[in-house]
Amino acid sequence: MSIRFSCAIPLPASFRAGDILAFHRRDAQEIAERVTASSLHKGLLWADAPACLSIHFAADMATAELDIDGIDDIDAIDAIDDNGIAGSAATSSEATFQAMLRRMLGLTQDIEQFASRYHQHPQLGPLIAGHPGLRVPLTATPFEALSWAITGQQISVRAAVSVRRKLIVATGRRHSSGLFCYPEARQIAALSEDDLRRAGFSMSKTRSLRSLAQGVRSGKLPLAAWLTTLPIDEIREQLLAVPGIGPWTVNYALLRGFGNLDGSLHGDVAVRRKLQALLASPEKISEAQARDWLAPFTPWRALVAAHLWAMPTPA
Repeated sequence: MSIRFSCAIPLPASFRAGDILAFHRRDAQEIAERVTASSLHKGLLWADAPACLSIHFAADMATAELDIDGIDDIDAIDAIDDNGIAGSAATSSEATFQAMLRRMLGLTQDIEQFASRYHQHPQLGPLIAGHPGLRVPLTATPFEALSWAITGQQISVRAAVSVRRKLIVATGRRHSSGLFCYPEARQIAALSEDDLRRAGFSMSKTRSLRSLAQGVRSGKLPLAAWLTTLPIDEIREQLLAVPGIGPWTVNYALLRGFGNLDGSLHGDVAVRRKLQALLASPEKISEAQARDWLAPFTPWRALVAAHLWAMPTPA
């Protein structure tokens, strides 16, 4: 029993499919995402059912399909769930599916206005020219971005990917394609502290992740509503109240989960390292210096950070 949604989305001429594929190619073991030269297959949960999202890229088009296990009647899909990715009728679900795709591909980002405004900037202009069409790839849901940001706090990307993999396996949801499904709030809330500790989370991260999941489940952190209204100040205030979530985690999640391009990522080590190279500074760039340099680029500070990330890594 399964339901499939499909759609085709036209892509702008400058679209960089490689950036999307690279973002989802983090785990070489490919337990939850399988990436080829031109396609992505990702395990996720849709209305609490295992699903596989497949996106195929051509020169000017992305074709996508969502295959949902265990459901053969569209009316069986719940109304908007905790994570805001499911609807109660075919038209609602298909529209939600397409909206998720557009967010994931960065097609809701106003990069043209950004490039037009800053293409002559002495430092940023050459970056924009070197990365034409750069967009920020997003996670499938805000919860995925938030939980990934918590996972990656103060450890290397390689270590974070390993912990993420163990977390996915610990929740045990798997699609018929063989891909494990990235967990959402319901699955995380069901895990014990011991489960999360065995997956490699520190005690502080364990508490943060459980608090986040419980906040989503209780409705205190209404990710579904936030996704459609994007009340930045409210999101920031509520997330900062979660133990272990600080400004970097909030700004990263606003970028990767909601598509907000104005979070200042001055606390990001890679941003400061790349900024040091961009400015040819003999001294390391402090958080305060990075914050002050990024400030004039409001409301695109996070997009500037993405251009810095895309710079070659300095020796």
